[in-house]
Amino acid sequence: MTITNRRRGRTAAGLAIGTAAMVALAGCTTTTPDPGTSGDTDPSAAAGGTISIAQTNAATALSAGTPETNLNTNGMIDFLMGNQTGPGSFFYVDNEFNIVPDETNGTIELVTDDPLVVKYTLDPEAVWSDGTPMTTTDMLLMWAIGSGYYDDATYDEETGEVASGNVYFQLAGSTSGLDTTAFPEIDEEAGTLTLNYSEPFVDWNLVNLIGKPAHVFAEHAGFGSVEELATFLEETPEGNADAPAEPNEQLQSLSELWNTGYNITSMPTDEGLLVGAGMWVPKDFTADDGGFISFEPNPNWRGEMAPSFDELIIRFIGDPNAQITALQNGEVQVIEPQPSADTISAIEGFGGTLIQGSQLSYDHIDLTMDSEVFADANVREAFLKTIPRQAILDSIVTPVQEDAEVLNSQQFVTNQPQYEDAVAVNGYSDFAEPDIEGAKELLAGATPTVSILYNTNNPNRVDSFQLIQASASEAGFNIVDAGSPDWGSLLGSGSYDASIFGWISPGVGSAGLPQIWKTGGGGNYNGYSNAEVDALVDESQVTIGDEERLNEIMIEIDSLTRDDFYGLPMFQTPGLVATNGEVEGVVYNGGQTGAIWNTWEWSLVG
Repeated sequence: MTITNRRRGRTAAGLAIGTAAMVALAGCTTTTPDPGTSGDTDPSAAAGGTISIAQTNAATALSAGTPETNLNTNGMIDFLMGNQTGPGSFFYVDNEFNIVPDETNGTIELVTDDPLVVKYTLDPEAVWSDGTPMTTTDMLLMWAIGSGYYDDATYDEETGEVASGNVYFQLAGSTSGLDTTAFPEIDEEAGTLTLNYSEPFVDWNLVNLIGKPAHVFAEHAGFGSVEELATFLEETPEGNADAPAEPNEQLQSLSELWNTGYNITSMPTDEGLLVGAGMWVPKDFTADDGGFISFEPNPNWRGEMAPSFDELIIRFIGDPNAQITALQNGEVQVIEPQPSADTISAIEGFGGTLIQGSQLSYDHIDLTMDSEVFADANVREAFLKTIPRQAILDSIVTPVQEDAEVLNSQQFVTNQPQYEDAVAVNGYSDFAEPDIEGAKELLAGATPTVSILYNTNNPNRVDSFQLIQASASEAGFNIVDAGSPDWGSLLGSGSYDASIFGWISPGVGSAGLPQIWKTGGGGNYNGYSNAEVDALVDESQVTIGDEERLNEIMIEIDSLTRDDFYGLPMFQTPGLVATNGEVEGVVYNGGQTGAIWNTWEWSLVG
């Protein structure tokens, strides 16, 4: 069993862009957009009014599909715009983690399961928000992005960097599954695209091929038409790592739009970036903490579900006290703050309505395996022995949830039935309390310097860092504060030794396994590589209909990561949504989309 740097830089092969099962990163006094007047929309048309919701993390992109942009707020934008999730795409995940088909723009059909063949059919009247008809090329483009079909890279075994060949589309997840499909069968007249898998794929039903519009990509890459793009994709040969080709300029141009073109620091002037398949389209944007993104209804939306109001604003407010103030003052109608006893007391104090539940998310600290200080397993183990997990829990979670316990699994949270089985064998409970003397013994007089990345705009992460810093210092570690409000873009950069952040599970599917745990996975930000784990991950992706074996695989991975001193889970995140009584229809959702998952059911009171 070895641990090497196979992170592959920021171009790690990886999709879950085509699935709803990608794990997302979890996450401040603000400016307030003028309701009904942001952007170019005629305010007199806003008869249905404006609803505003506050979120902790600021949006950074109109897509969450790359390693750099895989943040929960960006994922909410994907959901609202119908970008491979949410109404307008082929399906969405509801608050009870059911996969709900949406036939507004098309359907998915399992043709055969052995061999695995899946057909996607567009509705003949399906259109993008700018009125452009959808075509099979839209689905073909999403397949091309998610499958890694054109990649031909090989990697340096020592550094994990690309040694030869090309990786085009950067993906937050994994290509697993789609990379076993042949070039799709397309019937343009019938509006169908059929995928033929050479192997079973556990998440075949979560591959969502309505995402970003092909006509926008065609224009960006210099194609004269969508038809020319389709011909190019069909005629360009599959990548072959044994015989890498010269970089394909047109593929590079297409991937440039995907990789960075949807990143935003101000409202885009390119209206093509605003085109989506969902019931909402972006209207205005101001970056960073204190900013906002607003949406207006898709003028070409054909779905049975539709919003009853005319503007949705997501405000970025990192400070929970500022969120509460905004809620009390009516600047927002809904908030999702970091929960605390003080937060709950303050909301109850002015008569706000609390909606609480457990989230499918957890906070953790990961060690960068290829950093100089943590190349030594003894140093990794010593550092983990200093983590005051109970003190962190007591500071952050216990005041909100008295019966909360330290989390002892990287795969499951406490309200999942597999959790107890995992804890019984994985060994994470060995780090129940700090063992300073044990850490000192492992260090043998050494005083390693460890820099820790975390979100300085998140009060919970600040508390966690400070408690870890104080405890680790007792054992002789020199802890450097590498916290940053831009923490998400720094993950995987090699600029730190450990990181504190959270994962939010979608509640469905198994695509999170290759995304996080496989060598080079799109969410494998700490350069973790273990051949045994890789084999288990690969097995998981072809295991269909055997939940018992899938659970065994996840428990085995749990144990192996503990043996490698990968890092430590800390606590499951309690969830909190609050309203001020001005909006109806808000329903708690502990998954990635948070409260915005059912905006078509929201309405203003009175």
